[in-house]
Amino acid sequence: MRPRCCAEFLTLVVPLLLPTALYLAWLRWVRWSEGSGAVPWHKLPWVWLAMTGVALTALVLFVVTVGFGTAVPGVYVPPRVDNGHIVPGHIEPGKKP
Repeated sequence: MRPRCCAEFLTLVVPLLLPTALYLAWLRWVRWSEGSGAVPWHKLPWVWLAMTGVALTALVLFVVTVGFGTAVPGVYVPPRVDNGHIVPGHIEPGKKP
């Protein structure tokens, strides 16, 4: 797996599925300690689990964007063509706009 793929997995898939996984693990533990049988799938609170997963994913995306985003000082120079070669866009540090 590429590092970018791991980051996407950790910031999107894990928070989305974590509430459901924790609820199912808790439910299994409670049922196991009581000695009860399996729970019918249609009786699970799917809407609440989905909303919790979406809310947790939104929170993680907000924290990652705000907490780990850094402003780079300088001026952005857009891509351009020089002598038939494409010069990619970049940030020139230390220049004032």
